Amino acid sequence: MPSSDTYSSKGKKKSSEGMLQDHYALLGLGNLRFLATEEQIRRSYREAALKHHPDKLAALLLAEENETAKQAKKDEIENIFKAIQEAYEVLIDPVKRRMYDSTDEFDDEIPTDCAPQDFFKVFGPAFMRNGRWSVNQPVPSLGEENTPLEEVDSLYGFWYSFKSWREFPHADEFDLEQAESRDHKRWMERQNSKLRERAKKEEYARIRTLVDNAYKRDPRIVRRKEEEKAAKQRKKEAKFLAKKLQEEEAARLAEEERRKKEEEDRRAAEAALNQKKVKEKEKKLLRKERTRLRTLSGPVVSQRVLDLIEDDVETICMLFETEQLRSLCDEIEHKEGIGRAQLIKDALGGNRNSEEPKQAERNARQNGSPEVKGNVTVVQSKQENLLGSYEKKEKPWGREEIELLKKGMLKYPKGTPLRWEVIAEYIGTERSVEEILKAMKTVLLQKPDSSKAFDSFLDKRKPAQTISSPLHMRQQEADVPEKVPEIVNSKKPLNSNGAQNHPEALVVANGASSSTEQQDEWSAVQEKALIQALKTFPKETNQRWERVAAAVPGMTVIHCKKKFAMLKENFRNKKNVE
Repeated sequence: MPSSDTYSSKGKKKSSEGMLQDHYALLGLGNLRFLATEEQIRRSYREAALKHHPDKLAALLLAEENETAKQAKKDEIENIFKAIQEAYEVLIDPVKRRMYDSTDEFDDEIPTDCAPQDFFKVFGPAFMRNGRWSVNQPVPSLGEENTPLEEVDSLYGFWYSFKSWREFPHADEFDLEQAESRDHKRWMERQNSKLRERAKKEEYARIRTLVDNAYKRDPRIVRRKEEEKAAKQRKKEAKFLAKKLQEEEAARLAEEERRKKEEEDRRAAEAALNQKKVKEKEKKLLRKERTRLRTLSGPVVSQRVLDLIEDDVETICMLFETEQLRSLCDEIEHKEGIGRAQLIKDALGGNRNSEEPKQAERNARQNGSPEVKGNVTVVQSKQENLLGSYEKKEKPWGREEIELLKKGMLKYPKGTPLRWEVIAEYIGTERSVEEILKAMKTVLLQKPDSSKAFDSFLDKRKPAQTISSPLHMRQQEADVPEKVPEIVNSKKPLNSNGAQNHPEALVVANGASSSTEQQDEWSAVQEKALIQALKTFPKETNQRWERVAAAVPGMTVIHCKKKFAMLKENFRNKKNVE
């Protein structure tokens, strides 16, 4: 099979310059050309054929005398008539006419730029000229300055989807009639097809360039873009302005909220300051009246008139308000001696009587009694019955309650509003204010029994039982003297030092001195130092007696042990006597 190189130069078209004829001109349709209708073509052909038929021009041949000239004239007449027939055959056939019109003379120039006012003058003819190639007819007009934008968009939509019927036979490089074989002809068709496709692409690119240039410079499109841009800018500015106004509004609200909060804080601070000043003023007046009451009641308290004590005055100071204290002090100023004491006693008793129903009512409210909201008289009668039965069956104060009372007095010192009610709630054992005041006189103010101090000390310091080794026990036996002083069980009273007055009460082994001589050797300072050392160094302390002896001036370990045994026996004997 021959290769493409074999056919590369075979069958190419020859240059046809000067050989092409104008079919429309031969038929007298040069002014209409592709606009000529089929009827016009037929009528023009009949006229041209009659005019240029050889039989009609035979007279011209007879006029020629020379045979050569006559033959030339005859050939010319026949050629013209043949050209007219060929023109008719081409133009009357739609396919041949479309191919001929595609190769007809045409201005392919595309406008590139123009002034805005000359747009329609420059691009209008270009669109009209290229509209002849459109498959879809009629082609929309470019319009004018005031054409609606809908029509303008439709125009450019038509041209952006433009479909051309234009053929490009002149782009064919090879003449199929000159093919040497079937393969050679197929190869020529493929080469011509490629050239035609390339020519079509170039044609569509040319049309697209025309439409793009017109769209960019169309004053109607430019005006709409400017309006859209201006509208977009206005929308952007409006959005920015709205956002700015919103931020300003938010800032204003925040500022108002801040000012409002500052104003509320200022008013609250002023109210708190005023309230604090009022409270301080009330406290100052209360302290003044209390001081005044203490000053006026000082002489009768110091003289114990009517058994009036300082605690009674303090009770009144704690329970009475400022106005009550002022009125009481005004009454006391006009009295002397017993009269003042009687007023204080009466005020204390009246306050107690007024406090009892209040306390009972509070207890009833805490217990959830339904009669509180109803009949007050019934509640008060029940409170009196409860108080009466409570006084008859008064419970003794336990150690935990006493500790709570002490802690409450430290936690709520003098000057606390409603101090004793607060302490009663702090104890939490349903103790009334009267019981607490009574305990203040009987329990807390009672001095501890000195006879039981050492036993309580020993009970507190009693160590846990441990198992001592035989070596440790032998060491303790070696440290203890051979014979511990013994106290004779006698019913005789003890002296101030806790020993019996009998001279032979104590017997010391191994010729030691008597108990009276031993007691004379111990001074009060030494005894106090011994007791303090025993508290500081309990029984489980290592080298306890050496440390105790070091803490007692002028005494050895043996002396300290003997004195400890003697004091222990004295406390036991005194307990048995009682």
